[in-house]
Amino acid sequence: MDTKKILIIDPEKCTNCRICELVCSFYHNKSFNPRRSRISVLRDDEKGISIPMACQQCDTPLCQEACPAEAIYRHEATGAMLIDYNKCIGCNLCVAACPFGGVCIDPLTMKVIKCDFCDGNAWCAKYCPRKAIEYVRADKVGIARKKAGAERISGLMSLIVKE
Repeated sequence: MDTKKILIIDPEKCTNCRICELVCSFYHNKSFNPRRSRISVLRDDEKGISIPMACQQCDTPLCQEACPAEAIYRHEATGAMLIDYNKCIGCNLCVAACPFGGVCIDPLTMKVIKCDFCDGNAWCAKYCPRKAIEYVRADKVGIARKKAGAERISGLMSLIVKE
């Protein structure tokens, strides 16, 4: 039985409160610093669009393929792609390879960081007041819902990119 979970993001529910960023940074660093968060809310104030973005834990992760040190691996229990800092050489190729911006650099440690599902507890989803982020069992999410969510995010991203 597949009990792995995934993050489902609904940008239409996001109010740009950024609580997800704060709880993520607090869980990982014991400080309320959105720049150190593994999730970030992209926003376009003129268009009124906010999109929480985190690692998509891809089936075929480009970050893992780009890593010359083989420091990125999938955690068997949670399904999250994790970084083995004992192997990471700090080349940042994983940052460049991720098409979603799900891998970034911690501005204080200068180490690569990415969503790890908070060790299976996903604080961003737990504290999202509008349920714009949900941490749900992968086998309970239909293909149609995943596809609709991806299309919605893609459409909103194109609005942010266009001027």
